[in-house]
Amino acid sequence: MKTQSKIWAIVPAAGSGSRFSKTELKQYQYIQNKTVLEHTVSRLNSLDLAGLVLAISEQDEVAPTLTFTAPEKLHFCHGGEERVNSVLNALIYLSGIAHEDDWVLVHDAARPCVTAKCLEKLLLSAIESNQSSILAIPVRDTLKLVENENKINKTVSRNCLWQAQTPQIAKLKTLKNAIEYAILNEVAITDEASALEYINEPVQVVQGRSDNIKITYADDLELAKLILQSQIDN
Repeated sequence: MKTQSKIWAIVPAAGSGSRFSKTELKQYQYIQNKTVLEHTVSRLNSLDLAGLVLAISEQDEVAPTLTFTAPEKLHFCHGGEERVNSVLNALIYLSGIAHEDDWVLVHDAARPCVTAKCLEKLLLSAIESNQSSILAIPVRDTLKLVENENKINKTVSRNCLWQAQTPQIAKLKTLKNAIEYAILNEVAITDEASALEYINEPVQVVQGRSDNIKITYADDLELAKLILQSQIDN
């Protein structure tokens, strides 16, 4: 895929992983003799990236020792207290080596199952429309609004609802400005799109796949193992 702007990736990997385990980090669990993080980086490197920035904890002694694909493209920076702070630190780092109009994909460290086809589809959509974009899937299940004492208040229409995934892609300057402005105004940022929405930057959804799961709990790791094996078999 040819584009004048370079393509960069950011993987925030400084989280504590408290919902996975109090003593283990999910990105360093092993699947098929590779850590989750190595799988994730390998998937991202299926694109023609100019570089990939891993935002890791200052105390992290594991990530620098791993065997990543395309190690010559790998950069490290210190992460922050929250995911959004890690992403911002990586964007600040990138500002020193990339052009402000370059595209930046931000992808969760614990999403090792994203396919190359989905990555290519997302990138092509962003470039052709010149708009920020995210992978997402339509909500399938019936949704219930529950407010008090676990009692259903009402059924919520799912017709216009999508479940956000990553990667999420935007121009470097646009995303950096959006996150900085949101943090300045103490707005809760749960993903890159929410920061872009706050500054009224258009963001389009690109339909992904349901197997692009995020490993959050311990049993998700077993599901990710099955998905990765299935993708190899197919």
